[in-house]
This record gives sequence, structure tokens and C-alpha cells, in this order.
Amino acid sequence: MNFIHPLIRRLIPGAFFLLSLISCREGQGSDTAEVRADSRIYRGDEMSLQEGRSLFNMHCASCHNFKQQEIGPNLAGITTDVTKEWLISFISDPASKIKSGDERAVRNYEKYKMYMPAFNSLGEDDMENLLGFINGFSKGEKRNKSNRQGGLLDPLAKKIPKAHLALVIEDAFQVPASSETAPLARINKMEPLAANGVKQAFISDLRGILYRVVGDTVLTYLDLKSKIPEFIDQPGFGTGFGSFAFHPDFQANGLLYTTHTEPAQTAIADFTLPDSSSTAMQWVLSEWKTKDPAAEVFDGQRRELLRIDMKTNVHGMQEIKFNPLAIKGSPDYGLLYISVGDGGAALSGLPDMANSNKHVWGSILRIDPSGHNSKNGQYGIPEDNPYTSQDGAVPEIWCRGFRNPNRFSWDQSGSGKMLISNIGQHSVEEINLGIPGADYGWPVREGTFLYDTEANPELVYPLPAGDTGYTYPVAQYDHDEGNAVCGGYVYAKDDIPLLKGKYIFGDIPRGTLFYSEIDEMEAGRQAKVYKLDLEYRGKLTDLVNLVPGERVDLRFGLGPDHSLYILTKANGKVYKIIGCHETHS
Repeated sequence: MNFIHPLIRRLIPGAFFLLSLISCREGQGSDTAEVRADSRIYRGDEMSLQEGRSLFNMHCASCHNFKQQEIGPNLAGITTDVTKEWLISFISDPASKIKSGDERAVRNYEKYKMYMPAFNSLGEDDMENLLGFINGFSKGEKRNKSNRQGGLLDPLAKKIPKAHLALVIEDAFQVPASSETAPLARINKMEPLAANGVKQAFISDLRGILYRVVGDTVLTYLDLKSKIPEFIDQPGFGTGFGSFAFHPDFQANGLLYTTHTEPAQTAIADFTLPDSSSTAMQWVLSEWKTKDPAAEVFDGQRRELLRIDMKTNVHGMQEIKFNPLAIKGSPDYGLLYISVGDGGAALSGLPDMANSNKHVWGSILRIDPSGHNSKNGQYGIPEDNPYTSQDGAVPEIWCRGFRNPNRFSWDQSGSGKMLISNIGQHSVEEINLGIPGADYGWPVREGTFLYDTEANPELVYPLPAGDTGYTYPVAQYDHDEGNAVCGGYVYAKDDIPLLKGKYIFGDIPRGTLFYSEIDEMEAGRQAKVYKLDLEYRGKLTDLVNLVPGERVDLRFGLGPDHSLYILTKANGKVYKIIGCHETHS
């Protein structure tokens, strides 16, 4: 089966015969001394890999894959077989390498009977990105224990179109630096709190600070780090102060909920890994009760509700929220939703921990903080949760099958739909419709594709015939378009008619802005996704140009009047969306 998606084979065969003479797997002999002398430092960050993927699809994919010999040799393991310096030298000028008498180049020229063109037009960055991608995928294919074939480098070949709409943004406020070294800030979430007639919002920094924002004034409301000695925000990867949620009756009961990380074995967890497995850290859900809900600074007590062990440092307790549409007296009022990622277990030898309703990882949980019928007695389990009557299942689970469900929200424009963003591995980013009891498939599905933890972890594969049993995304995009999805909100106000009813979301590292129509986001179908332009200070731009460095770190927030805000995490900047107009770009 052809490893490369058919649509990217439209390039003229042989015209870009990149790396066709490289593979020592095709002949005898090895350059052991050359290999040992090579530092083998390849780029591995998601943005470089995305650029490398695009270059590979443009210049290489018509002739090469990482599974079998096509027009050119199989590239699996190539970056461990030859040195990086040799690769750069050959790609830049293959003819000169052959004419110099280089043994490998001559041997392969005699086998393939053709030259490939020199790629000396590739700049240093392009070359590094291309080789980083090849390195990741060639090493990934060596991990293909199941010998699965048919992997897709470009699973969603159709590109996302522009909407010809520009979001107009203005400066809102600047969050103080939480470190003297970069990144200066790690802002992560912003939501409003209606209390005592004051228009205010709260914004969190992963380093442990919850700020109160009134107008453009930003003051510390609660410093978790100073109140929890075990608090850690290292080594990054979303660790630290994960999320916060004010109880819908906060003005009366003064209750606030937070999540944070602590070192492994700090305390006995409520959900533990197998005895044979190591734990990297623990995520903790806490309840805080303030003495005065109207106070500008928190003063009160904390109690622990829930503690979960994590296999690795990634994909932890990403988000907590109350359903803002639940009215007092309704079954959903006062119930806390908690997103828990797979903790890296799926690709760390424990795929079953993220692929069963008998385990908490990879799920959205739903609990009653005021109840006491949980195993630890610190919270309640709603009787209408979908797994409460199933033997062996975790009754806290609301829905499951996620890798990293980093954000969720409810449509407040009319439909009431729950939308969950799920960050993919290396192929597909998802927006899912929250349905109680649904299984979204990870780690055997990613987007509308099959995923195999025993195959190349960098790839997805076509679904098997007669596929049933899983709930698929209502919107998705692949890594030609971005790297890690950030869920947003449905625009529910009437002040910007062009945005009303649109679910606005984006890509975390790239800062690309997308939308889908909420009316099209229905179970069993794929909503169209569109790209949005951005206007700042009267000029069309993008977030990459507004944020120093290579990574935007996009987040979305809601303000006190339910206006939509854009947050750029690392520099602490917050922008307000104030309009939208048609463009001809």
C-alpha cells in the first residue's frame, strides 16, 4: 500500500528526487566513524516539524516514504545511518558529491542511474526543519512494531480556506511578569465573575497566580505558590496552576476551585498508576472558601478534593468549569466538569490506561463538590453520570477517549452545545461535541482516522471498513495548518453581527485563528473550518508579528461583559476583539 497520500503524488516523478542517493540501507558498508563524529542534533519542536513536513510534501513525497522503497529508497532510520553534515552536503549539491568520488554517493548513483537537482536554494532554517521532520518520522517508523502500512502524511489534503473576515482587536491590558527570564509570563485562562455589581474578570498564570482584572487594572487575588508549599510549575508543558472556576453561587458561598501540580508521591493519590509504573507528578483539585466574596484579595481556607497520579509531565488536568447555562435547581447546577488528559500514558507503555472507562485518564469528569459519596468522601458523584451503574467503570466520567482535552465551553448563543478541543499527537487537531457517555477514541483514533500505538507514532491511518463505536470530531484540521488546537467560544453577543453564532478557536503555537458555524457542528458530520484575518491598529497583521519569538502561545478568554479576548501566553498580552469586517485578502 502506498504510504503517501495520493494527492501529494501529483509532483513530476523524479523531478525532486531528494535524498534518493542517501540510504545506506540500500547497499553494503557503513560510515561508522562519520556517524560517531556527528552530533546528531535535530530540531524537534512542533513548529519546525510542521515546516519540515510542508517541505517534505512539496519536494520529497513523490519519491520517498518511511515504509518501503518507492521511486526512491525507504527513509526509515536514515538519520541514524548517515551524518547530518553528510545529508546537508549531499542535498545542497548532489552532483558535486558524486564527482568528488564519495563512496556512498557513487554507489547509489550507479544503482539509480540519475542525478537529483541541487537544493542549494534551501536556506539554513528550511534545511534544519526538513531534516528535523525526516529524523522524527524515520525514527518513528523504526518503532512500527505492528508493521502497519498505509500511514498518511497529509490526512486532510484539502486546505482550510480564508473566510475573508478580519477580527479587529485592540490592546486591553498587560499582565505583570511572573519571572525575570523568558517566558516572562505564562497566562493561561481568563473568565468573568459577576459579583456585587463590579465588572471584573480573573486571569491565571501557570506559575501560580490568579489575578483580578477591573478595567485595565491587574492585581493579585490569590497566590497558590505561597499557600501550597508543594506547588510546582516545572518542567513546564502545562504544569503549574492549571485552571480555576468560581462556583455559580460564589457571591453567597464564596467557593473557588483550582487545579495545580505537585511532585510524585507528595500524598496518596485517589487515582493511581499500576505498581510497576513510575509517576512523574500529581495533579490536585482544590476548593477554596473565602471569608468575604466581595474582597479584592482572597482570604480563606483550602481543602483538597481530588488527586491524580500522572505517568509523565504532559496532558494533565487541563480545564475545570461549571456549566454557565445551568440554572439553580436544574440537575447540572453546581456540578464541576474536569478535563483530564492521558498523562502521556498512551505512548509510554500504558495505552490501556487511556482506553477504558475503568480509568480516569483521557476523560471529562463531572462531580458535585458539595457531595460526599465519592470513594474519598470529599465530593459527590451525580447519579445521572453515564457510568454510575456499570461495574468497574469510573463513575466520575462524563465522556472519554481524549489525548489532551485542554479546553471546553458551552455555546451561550442558543444551542447550549458543549464543545471540547482535543490536542492531537502529530496529525489531527479536534473539536468535539460533548456527549455524555461518548468515546472519542484515543489512543486508537485521532480525528477521523485510525491511530496505532504499536505503529509509527507520527502517523495516522485510514479507518477500517465498518468502523463503529466511536464519536468523531465535529471539526478538525491537520498539521499542515497548525500544531495544537486551542478551544475558544461561540460568539454570543449581538454587537458584532458577523461573529454571532461562530465558534472561534485557533492554533496555540502558530496563533492561526479559525471559526466554524455552530449550526454546522452536529454529531456525525464535519463542520467547515475557515481561517480568520486579524486587524490591529488599522492594519492587517497576524499574531506571529505581534508576539516576539517563534511561538505565539494563543489562548482565548471571556471578559466581564462576555466579550471575547485573545491572550498571548508568554508575553502576558491581552487583546479585546472589538469588531469584524469583510476583507479582500
